[in-house]
Amino acid sequence: MLYGRGSLPLRARARSSRGASSSWGTSHIPPGREGLFVLVRALPDTLRYETQFVIAEGDYHLMLYGRCAGRGAPAASVVADVVRVEDGKLAEHWDVWEEEATPPESVSGGPMFGDRFPAE
Repeated sequence: MLYGRGSLPLRARARSSRGASSSWGTSHIPPGREGLFVLVRALPDTLRYETQFVIAEGDYHLMLYGRCAGRGAPAASVVADVVRVEDGKLAEHWDVWEEEATPPESVSGGPMFGDRFPAE
């Protein structure tokens, strides 16, 4: 979807995937159709997204849960994205980003993603 290496095919898909009147409930993507292009163009080549699971309901609702690393931040982020599709285009998007906890930071003692903590 949006998480990749910023390749031209990804940008081309994004260009045709987002409706003109879409709603974006996120703090890091500028509003409007152009906001999606700004995000995709800014993705570094080092970006990696690991999917833990995807949940879909019918043709219109989708939730992705994964780890996003290689953005230049000190820690990876655990991300949940929820989208609604209308007429074959992204109509709404919400997301939650949280820095991935290290073993000493994890109150539960367990990882936030998968079954083990990332290599330190």
